[in-house]
Amino acid sequence: MLRLYNTLTRKKEDFRPLDAGNVRMYVCGPTVYDFAHIGNARPVIVFDVLYRLLRHVYGSEHVTYVRNITAVDDKINARAAKDYPDLPLNEAIRRVTEKTEAQFHADMAALGALDPTVEPRATEHIAQMKAMIEKLVEHGCAYVAEDHVLFHVAAMADYGKLSGRSLDEMIAGARVEVAPFKKDPMDFVLWKPSKPGEPSWPSPCGIAAPGRPGWHIECSAMAAAHLGTTFDIHGGGIDLVFPHHENEIAQSRCANSTPIMAQVWMHNGFLQVEGEKMAKSAGNFVTVHQLLEGWQGYAWPGEALRFNMLRTQYRQPLDWTLVSLDEAHKTLWEWYGDLEGKEPERGVPGPVLDALMDDLNTPKVITELHKLHSAGHWGGLRAALGFLGFSGERAEIARRASAVGKAGSNVEAVGERIAARNAARAAKDFKEADRIRGELEAMGIILKDAKDPKTGELVTTWEVAR
Repeated sequence: MLRLYNTLTRKKEDFRPLDAGNVRMYVCGPTVYDFAHIGNARPVIVFDVLYRLLRHVYGSEHVTYVRNITAVDDKINARAAKDYPDLPLNEAIRRVTEKTEAQFHADMAALGALDPTVEPRATEHIAQMKAMIEKLVEHGCAYVAEDHVLFHVAAMADYGKLSGRSLDEMIAGARVEVAPFKKDPMDFVLWKPSKPGEPSWPSPCGIAAPGRPGWHIECSAMAAAHLGTTFDIHGGGIDLVFPHHENEIAQSRCANSTPIMAQVWMHNGFLQVEGEKMAKSAGNFVTVHQLLEGWQGYAWPGEALRFNMLRTQYRQPLDWTLVSLDEAHKTLWEWYGDLEGKEPERGVPGPVLDALMDDLNTPKVITELHKLHSAGHWGGLRAALGFLGFSGERAEIARRASAVGKAGSNVEAVGERIAARNAARAAKDFKEADRIRGELEAMGIILKDAKDPKTGELVTTWEVAR
């Protein structure tokens, strides 16, 4: 039985879909104005693993995975005006969103993520958003004020249940905009008038001025359009619990007169880099594209990024470090070398599947993968890796060349130099051994020599210099 932690109930529960023949999941996708950073990649990888698991349990034809594209946003408008100042804003916005969306798809494919079943764009669902807004007004849950439409939070008796916050905490957390036309400080925007030059559409509810939707209504409308008024799983990062997901629930339940929006709410934990919150001001802001193409002097294969992400259980905070990324890459390199010429067995090894069924316990999964490797269970290891989105082929992870001109610093080249150094030491040619060590250090590779406690033989390991 698949068990998942539900943010709404704050406990791990047996997963029972509303309809086993039509299992439905919605995950909040990117706002397409810039390269996806490594924190953005975490929910993509987490829910890709869940998608694979659901397809295994219920059959691929019985699972629908929706991940949206947000193409209406103030950040997009600002980026468009900055990058294309000579173009009309709408044309500039189109350029930004098309380019950024293509970048996002390429980066996520490099991480081994499957395409969702449906990837709706907010701009293609304006009619559904307007219809939902008009329903909310009809039901007395929203009101028109100064060309805005606002959701009246007081109309939702258990508003705040998902986040478990008090009214004061919610006001602080939502960074409530003070507006004289609001009935209540917590009321939030469903529709607002567009400024000159901004994207706009004819407004709902008889408002004469053209406008555009608020952020929260976008996901409610897209989820309902593709999954129905109630569905099984809604996912995203922990930062979306409030106000975004809280507001989605309020809008959807009140518009559709349903007791729930989604049965299970799942959230992945925060990601930090080298022990600190990721921020451009801290100098540790890193995008997936940078890691793939060149960051801190090295470029990394997408499978190493994926493996490094899965070593932490999805609900826990994740500390992204160069050392952990290096270890992830070396582990895959070793495994893939042993798997050359080996065929996968049919089916996923039981212990691997059991760990996944326990709220996606990927650290336990990786422990089981190590056990398969240690036991020489090559068919099982290859099958498990394939199920998790890994190729099992060294050719796919050999690329880790220096992006700043340091020669030859890929895994294969490092292995060859270490073997040559070991041979020189065995021949007591210590001058040559020291020369090779120096060459590796110049490439940014630090060697560590230690005796194997069982055999007494000297073993050399390596890591990237920090």
